Amino acid sequence: MSQADQALVDTLLTTLGNAYAPYSNHPVAAVMECPDGQQFAGSNVEVAHYKGLCAEASAISAMITAGQRELAKVYVMGPGEHLCTPCGDCRQRIREFATPSTQIMVLSKQGDVLKTYTMDSLLPDAFGPEQLPGR
Repeated sequence: MSQADQALVDTLLTTLGNAYAPYSNHPVAAVMECPDGQQFAGSNVEVAHYKGLCAEASAISAMITAGQRELAKVYVMGPGEHLCTPCGDCRQRIREFATPSTQIMVLSKQGDVLKTYTMDSLLPDAFGPEQLPGR
């Protein structure tokens, strides 16, 4: 098992601490890294009707708002030692901006890389923008 860069771990831990998860008590943090090295962090935001915002969606939104459109690496951290992989909706969101070489890494709260995925292993046979007419 490898250890992630300490600056990245610190960003994830700060973001994890800022998550708003009063209903599930399951904070999640994500960082989206673009090919130029820019990083965008996001945390989950729960609301009373249970249709909140996932950490990955929050980070992708920040990335898009900044004008970026491609993911080189995705980092996800949950509250403990277990795998906290992106949900199905977020796998599709990541797929929208991923390339075949995009790495998706799930980290423990201590910064250990628990598992690394490619887009194909995270969401096999995915439907993507290139499958739509006119793309």
